[in-house]
Amino acid sequence: MIATSTLQQEPVVLPERSFGRIVRSVLGYGLLLGLMFISPLFVFVPAAVFACGVRNRRAATVLALAIATAVAALIAMQTAQGPSSTATDSLMGYAYLAALVLGVAVPALLVLPMVERSESFGRILVIALLASMAGLAATEAGTQLLTHFSPYREQVVRAHQTVEEFVVAYQKAGMPSDAVGTLRRWMDIGISCLPAFFLIDVALVFVLSVVMFGRLRAWRQFMATRQPTEAPTAAFLFRNLSLPDWLLFAFVAGGLTPLATGMLQKVAANVLAVVTFLYLLQGLAIFRSLLVAVGAGFMGVMFGYLLLIFLTITGIAPLLLSIAGLFDSFFDFRHFRRKDHSDESHPH
Repeated sequence: MIATSTLQQEPVVLPERSFGRIVRSVLGYGLLLGLMFISPLFVFVPAAVFACGVRNRRAATVLALAIATAVAALIAMQTAQGPSSTATDSLMGYAYLAALVLGVAVPALLVLPMVERSESFGRILVIALLASMAGLAATEAGTQLLTHFSPYREQVVRAHQTVEEFVVAYQKAGMPSDAVGTLRRWMDIGISCLPAFFLIDVALVFVLSVVMFGRLRAWRQFMATRQPTEAPTAAFLFRNLSLPDWLLFAFVAGGLTPLATGMLQKVAANVLAVVTFLYLLQGLAIFRSLLVAVGAGFMGVMFGYLLLIFLTITGIAPLLLSIAGLFDSFFDFRHFRRKDHSDESHPH
């Protein structure tokens, strides 16, 4: 019996994959990523990078990204030669592709070792966002250097045009001038926070991809062992999203926005917008974990989310969730105790 159990606990050595299978896998991932770059499936680009990296290692993933970039660039070139495409549209298309590669795919490649080690979901997300910020800045700088064209400035111009269209439409609808002026001021603030909105989009992309990758890895482990193995993938469940404590310093720095002026004020406002959104995500994770902790069934979960949607419409839920996410750095709401509390009856 002892010998049998010992043999059962020993890891099974998988046969080494042939060179041909690796080549086919890399080509397949390259084509898949290339199609993702030019379709709404770009939200799962990090998940595809993680899957390729775990399956084929990092060097092969770099090759797959190079193939994907070449495929997407060829398709973008064909689209740019269309009769209805202008020079500005073509440059924006190339800049969009560069932003996806440098702002999403490359950061996913950089955090791949953290994903392989199943590190904290929140830490992976924050590191990926910092890398994405550098990638988006490189896209802007590189595009200006090579083509003397600024994608960010073009986005600002288009945003102002959209604001003017909304203002004219509301004025024709008979909205009071005070309300129109307030709406214009809020839209102008939104335009100044465009970089934050870009990073918020990237944050959603990484959240969706990390959760999806965790589910895929759990499914593969189940297919291999025929037993549920949640422990290795529990870190990637959305309800376990926990941001690093040092993010509080970024929140404090962003909170100084009203005291700053000029460019410093814009930077602080963008930092505050991104960090507030991250704490909102953490608040949603806390809400999800509480539903799981109380054992809410299907109807209970549906009622909880319907209530959340109603409170979101009224504007209450985003505020409460952001506050919960912020103070989770001091109170571990998912375990109902202070993080610095030590219970001597439970040795560490």
